[in-house]
This record gives sequence, C-alpha cells and structure tokens, in this order.
Amino acid sequence: MEPMRGVFPGSFDPLTVAHLAIADAAVSRFELEHLDLVISRLALAKDHAGHAPVEERLAAIDAVARAGRPWLYAAVTEKRLIADIAEGYDVCVLGSDKWHQLRDPTFYANSVAERDAALARLPTLAVAARDGEQLPRDAAVVLLDIPPEHRGVSSTAVREGREDWRA
Repeated sequence: MEPMRGVFPGSFDPLTVAHLAIADAAVSRFELEHLDLVISRLALAKDHAGHAPVEERLAAIDAVARAGRPWLYAAVTEKRLIADIAEGYDVCVLGSDKWHQLRDPTFYANSVAERDAALARLPTLAVAARDGEQLPRDAAVVLLDIPPEHRGVSSTAVREGREDWRA
C-alpha cells in the first residue's frame, strides 16, 4: 500500500500554532506519512504587499519539520487554484475559511460549471474549524478535530503583534 500523502495549501505568513495543530490533526486522522505545506507564489484573494518573502516562510516550515515533525515538508508552487495544487495527493487540508473560498464561483471566472469541475478533481477534503466560519455540511468533507483555543488564531494577528500565536 502506498503511503498516504497530504497537501495543506496556504500563505503561512507567518506559520502559526493553529497551522501546526491542523497539520497534526490531519496526520493523526489520516495516518499521513507526508504532508506538504504548499505556498503559492501568487495566492488567490491575497494582498501580497507587506508579506514575508516566500523563501522566509519556507524556511520557517523547514525549521519546524526538523524540530520534530519529520512528516512535514515545505513546497512552493506557481499554481493558484486549490484543486490544481491538490492534484496527485490523497488528502487536501484546509481551514473552514478556505473551504468557503474553494466553493466560491468568483475564483473560477464566475463559472459554476468550472467550479464544479475543479471540485470534482479534489482528493479527500479535511477541514478544520475557524472561529466565525460555518462548518461544511458536505458528507464528502472530513472535519478535523483541533483544540478550540486554536480556532481563533490568525496569521494576520501574528503580523500585528500576537507573537504567542507564532509557531
């Protein structure tokens, strides 16, 4: 049997304790032997002004992996759509905010048909709850159990000074 591989797309700017809690939950739930945290060079729906260089974010992920998560890897892609990034993986890990974005036709040239075609290409979806976000009620989505204290954590808050949330 092939080892299970997962992908967790995001900006990880910066990497937070919530990102790691989500990664840990996915690895545990699916017995993943490999989880790539994948950064798009030009992510959808993100203002790139003032963000840390991609190389700095990759280095932060590598440092955490070396410190005790040997299954964790950093990767970068030119792809922008989650369905494209997730191609070839067994599991795609998302926060509930990204799950909502994934289903928004705006990201598919306002085409419901293009969105549906992209969604059909996805591997198993594993979604983690975030404060203020409605959880998916889709039977095809596996909800990840993460500690409640991580559900309100955001990279934006870390950039604004919440250093206790930095990984």
